[in-house]
Amino acid sequence: MAPKVDLKREIDGYRATAGVFRVVTLPPLPYLMIDGSGDPNTAPAFTGAVESLYPLAYALKFASKKQLDRDYVVMPLEGLWWADEMDAFTAQRDKSRWEWTLLMMIPEWIDDDLFGAAVARVASASDPVRLHDIRRGVVDEGTCVQTLHVGSFDDEGEVLRRMHEQFLPANGLRLTGRHHEIYLSDARKTPPERRRTILRQPVR
Repeated sequence: MAPKVDLKREIDGYRATAGVFRVVTLPPLPYLMIDGSGDPNTAPAFTGAVESLYPLAYALKFASKKQLDRDYVVMPLEGLWWADEMDAFTAQRDKSRWEWTLLMMIPEWIDDDLFGAAVARVASASDPVRLHDIRRGVVDEGTCVQTLHVGSFDDEGEVLRRMHEQFLPANGLRLTGRHHEIYLSDARKTPPERRRTILRQPVR
């Protein structure tokens, strides 16, 4: 059997240090993707998205291992977040105004056939409410600035303010894409003060 692949160890964008803003350049990367809007703490669409992504991600992993002899570590949950006004993130933190796309990276060898078969398998077993809203897609962010935030999601605002208002202007950079978060900790099991989240911003 081929060795298990851990993309977190292979891709530079999954390394970050608290208190340090770092510029990284990322290639186009493949993901499972599902869209929604509203407060992630209260929106049923968000809960449904999470509860649909995980079983599909594991079904793909097991299918890849069994059918292709290619095993890999299931990647962490990620999210693209945006609003009409950026202060919805950095100042007001008005989550009701947020739009989002939840993501889970998959290896490049996951093709349409494997994806379709895994969707059918999960549907026959449990049929999560938003399973059929999930699609395969590519995120192409290019140059980004990122840092590690340790603590509650609600405490991210000051870190983002320093990134947007201090680090970017000081380095001749400007925002170009959607705010990106990578959840290295399982929020269901980790106390808020210990959660580790990579905060990423595409720039030019």
